[in-house]
Amino acid sequence: MIKEAMFYEKIGDNKVHCSLCAQSCKIAPGKRGFCGVRENRDGDLYSLIYGTVSSEAIDPIEKKPLYHFFPGSYVYSVGSIGCNFRCKHCQNWSISQVCLEDAYTKDIMPDELVERAIYSGSQSIAWTYNEPTIWHEYTSESAKLAKEAGLGTIYVTNGYITPGPLRDIAPYLDAANIDIKAFNEKFYHDVASAKLAPVLEASALAKELGIHVEITTLIIPGVNDSLDELRELSKWVYNNLGPDTPLHFTRFHPQYKMQDLAPTPVKTMEEACKIATEEGIKYVYMGNVPGSDRNNTFCPNCGKMLISRGYFDIEKYEITPEKTCPVCGENIPIVGEYRSLKQSPDESGF
Repeated sequence: MIKEAMFYEKIGDNKVHCSLCAQSCKIAPGKRGFCGVRENRDGDLYSLIYGTVSSEAIDPIEKKPLYHFFPGSYVYSVGSIGCNFRCKHCQNWSISQVCLEDAYTKDIMPDELVERAIYSGSQSIAWTYNEPTIWHEYTSESAKLAKEAGLGTIYVTNGYITPGPLRDIAPYLDAANIDIKAFNEKFYHDVASAKLAPVLEASALAKELGIHVEITTLIIPGVNDSLDELRELSKWVYNNLGPDTPLHFTRFHPQYKMQDLAPTPVKTMEEACKIATEEGIKYVYMGNVPGSDRNNTFCPNCGKMLISRGYFDIEKYEITPEKTCPVCGENIPIVGEYRSLKQSPDESGF
């Protein structure tokens, strides 16, 4: 569905300037922005994907990954088409890098989206799979309805949103997993066709605005795995987001245009976690390494295992109802209550 876009201005000669994300596109009549889904039609900018859904699923919240938000719950996850990055290792390239006209989609309006989330038994809605920032007209309206219905709201995002749109949606957005893809500008330029600085700005602002933030960095061998770089990233998270901010290091597996690389050595993953812990991050996690203790949550004060996780589920949860360690009383930053008795969501309506 087509809807007039938010966050743009007319700049003469029927051109428009889109300020939704840091690509800051200036778009001529009949052309689309970098994301491929915002089009200038006779001097007005339109979103081409309002309500356009390419993917939907019911996921464990831990799959986002969010480890400190509504633990043990299900999240109703939806994605659309397009992206404001061009990541060469994108695992969802078939929707993020495809032309809208070539994609299979269906329309789900905001009120129906909320109904489907509730019917599924999910506790929250996540806009994920492709970049939710470029879906702002839809996600902002849907998030308002979701909050009215008592659902949590989540972005899984590359963090390229500009301050205005972020402030616009912040009152209705509970959590964000922000992907800081590397801690150097060359990576962002060469691999993602973007810049690092706006991602850091958005991450800090999201935290300031009261959104629950968790950070993910995919470690790619020979590309962004310098131990010095990982240390600088950890220092930045500590100084700008705080030591309680969960930091997820995820193991790379060959994808899309980076199939010539090997998976990340587990030793590198372990070194990254060690470095982040040395720099004061209290909750450091290791993704895509099944069986690792770094998939669990430990008390940063006494070391007791508080949450034991399987691949994407919780096997044991020992944080007290007051959100403290049962041994030493350390406060543990968890948003929402643990759902200890998971029930399979009803997918009959999908």
